[in-house]
Amino acid sequence: MAQREILRFGDKRLREHSEEVTVFDEELWELLDDMHETMAAADGIGLAAPQVGVAKRVVVIDLGDDTGKIELINPVITAMRGKQLEPEGCLSYPKKRGVVKRPAKIKAKAFDRYGKLMVYKAGGLLARAFCHEIDHLNGILYKDKVIEWTEDEEDAE
Repeated sequence: MAQREILRFGDKRLREHSEEVTVFDEELWELLDDMHETMAAADGIGLAAPQVGVAKRVVVIDLGDDTGKIELINPVITAMRGKQLEPEGCLSYPKKRGVVKRPAKIKAKAFDRYGKLMVYKAGGLLARAFCHEIDHLNGILYKDKVIEWTEDEEDAE
């Protein structure tokens, strides 16, 4: 495992539409392991492959709770309902937070690292993480959706 560099806003690769994964092999597993390590080192809860310069439809999420580590390959949100307005941050835009409108609950499907189709139901923070990271796969950045910027983390100290 290795930590990878996280791309920052302004890098054009963050705006690219990611390609579907068709091969579930050791190269994919290495990417997933590296993404988990990179996310943990950056104190994040989610990371999409485009954020580490890989234009593949791959996401890792870990809220640090009982949900555990989640790996999403070729994820698709299949249903959503309700709404929530909560602040979000992004590892590609450190020390900035802004309120974003997201669905309160989602249902999604994705493959795991071995190619097994999984179905997920999520609400609250986990639903926001799914939406935020899947947006990255489509070249959409949370700053595009911010309704109101909150304080910079360094200003709040």
